[in-house]
Amino acid sequence: MTASTESSPQNGTVTGEAPTPTGPLSTIDYSERIPNNVDLASDRKLQRALESWQPKFLDWWKNLGPSIPTHDVYLRTAIAVGRDGWAHFDRVPMEQYRWGIFLAERNPDRTVAFGDRKGEPAWQEVPGEHRSDLRRLIVVQGDTEPASVEQQRHLGMTAPSLYDMRNLFQVNVEEGRHLWAMVYLLHAYFGKDGREEAEQLLKRNSGDYDSPRILGAFNEETTDWLSFFMFTYFTDRDGKYQLGTLKESGFDPLARTCEFMLKEEAHHMFVGTTGVQRTVQRTAELMKQHGTDDIWAYGGIPLSVIQKYLNFQYSVSMDLFGSETSSNVAGYYTAGLKGRWMETRRKDDHQLHDLTMDVPLIEDGRMSTRTVPMLTALNLDLRNEYAADCENGVKRWNQELEDAGLEQRLFLPHQGFNRKVGAFAGHHVTPDGQIVDDATWRQRAGEWLPTADDRARVAELMVPHYEPGHFAGWIAPPSVGINSLPVEYDYVRF
Repeated sequence: MTASTESSPQNGTVTGEAPTPTGPLSTIDYSERIPNNVDLASDRKLQRALESWQPKFLDWWKNLGPSIPTHDVYLRTAIAVGRDGWAHFDRVPMEQYRWGIFLAERNPDRTVAFGDRKGEPAWQEVPGEHRSDLRRLIVVQGDTEPASVEQQRHLGMTAPSLYDMRNLFQVNVEEGRHLWAMVYLLHAYFGKDGREEAEQLLKRNSGDYDSPRILGAFNEETTDWLSFFMFTYFTDRDGKYQLGTLKESGFDPLARTCEFMLKEEAHHMFVGTTGVQRTVQRTAELMKQHGTDDIWAYGGIPLSVIQKYLNFQYSVSMDLFGSETSSNVAGYYTAGLKGRWMETRRKDDHQLHDLTMDVPLIEDGRMSTRTVPMLTALNLDLRNEYAADCENGVKRWNQELEDAGLEQRLFLPHQGFNRKVGAFAGHHVTPDGQIVDDATWRQRAGEWLPTADDRARVAELMVPHYEPGHFAGWIAPPSVGINSLPVEYDYVRF
């Protein structure tokens, strides 16, 4: 049995097991109370501050992390960082997982690659004039990490297999470590303000009426496993692009932190890509076998409902990119705080003062565009990169339908569909890009978005399968297992 493959954070391609490292590497010290590769022991004040935060994190994990009790889980743990990066697989009791602080290797010759400070040495400390903006960027990114764990905490109760449950827990522990990554930066570089922000990251909770998470998509309920797969495909992919912009930051510790986080984010998108693909595969099998689209009675999820889930998760994830035009983002770029996706590969002057971009708008009830300075349209630039990447997974899912000899296809809805942020907020746009009035939207929204009945019927299929090698009837087994182990391996023990 071959190893599980994972999506590359750079280009969306599929790769195999991590290669033997050849570049410079930094071993992670697991003998410390807080595993790290930042020589935490040399800064006793910082170490004590983080050690005082650690029990609060563990309490949060106990109360809002995975709710199903397990004995141990076959998990991947980072043991070093370097140009190639690799990890160690072993059985770990969830409560004994060693979260820590891992930064990619420092390049002493790195310079700021964009903005008005292009060409200057990358900053090892926070520039005073950008302290507030950098702290805000780190807090918003940090807030998303525990939010997804909270959204997914009960999914283990209805896992379609031990293989899938293990993948859920791998995502969860890595999101927990990504929270640690942001908390380290807050503690290490932002003093009292940073420590207070780190406390708040554990006090806000997904969906909480009084203290919700900062971004809307992270307050939505993850109702079932199809919702989880869509989340890890679409919303974690937003995370990939946001981390990609922060990886370019002139603030070097933030850039190095996000570079390493991207290595782990690849697995989360792999879980989403293959999870939806296996769901579509099973749906196609049942459609072909029974000659009907209505496969509820045969234990499958109809393709029309999969499309509704896709529509919902894609649209709420599009909102995460913010308004198409933003003076704040222009300021971040000019200051060197936050770059573009693949900034160093762009063929321009990396300052953008004379460049423009067309952005969408609805004017007099019709779709239109207006031309704005490129600097103010960087949210749209990033969103366009994201949307193009999302198409890759849809093509992969449609290949399952084509292979089954079916004519139906999945598709990404129009960028204006179901939007609450930006140029399309306050308008009703159908998945195929038609502008409709309130009455039409209310009448037809159930054709395009999951209804309460849709979610209830999907929930009825969410029956747990905890025997090794057993899979729920609504999803196909994977073609390969994890790390050269068979699909039938007992990845989770109770």
